[in-house]
Amino acid sequence: MKRFILALAIIICHVTLSAAQTVTRTRHQAALTTDAVTTGTLTIRKPDYICISTDGGRDQLMMDGTQFTMTLGGKKHVTDSKRNAQFATFQKVLHAVINGQPIPEGDDLTVVTKNGLQTITITPTAKKRQMFTSFMLVVDAKTAAFRQLRMNEKAGNYINYDFK
Repeated sequence: MKRFILALAIIICHVTLSAAQTVTRTRHQAALTTDAVTTGTLTIRKPDYICISTDGGRDQLMMDGTQFTMTLGGKKHVTDSKRNAQFATFQKVLHAVINGQPIPEGDDLTVVTKNGLQTITITPTAKKRQMFTSFMLVVDAKTAAFRQLRMNEKAGNYINYDFK
């Protein structure tokens, strides 16, 4: 009976602390004429887990606590927000959004609310060897549902995720 109650509690917690949305990823590379477009899912589990999985699970962007893992085109990139200031700000913003908390203030962060959407832009002040030049996250101001995530790279390249 104890195992049944424990299993039921785990299932209820998973359902209440987890959300999923469909996602379309657009990978734009200025040197190519056609953007690469794939679809997948966004999974959120409170308090600190987000996974965007596209292209049948081959490409992923995952935040698990302070660790960020990006698998793109078979290459895996890992960083930790404890060592990377850009991802520290990104982690704080994501944590605030998924937990219904106010967006933290910072020198590298701007928040604009318009037409029921909150646009959060993170542009690092220190620009040494960053994988991305900026992040832009758009969320629904009332429900905190993700609408768009754009990660800008150098030379006009970017990865854009649209959430439905």
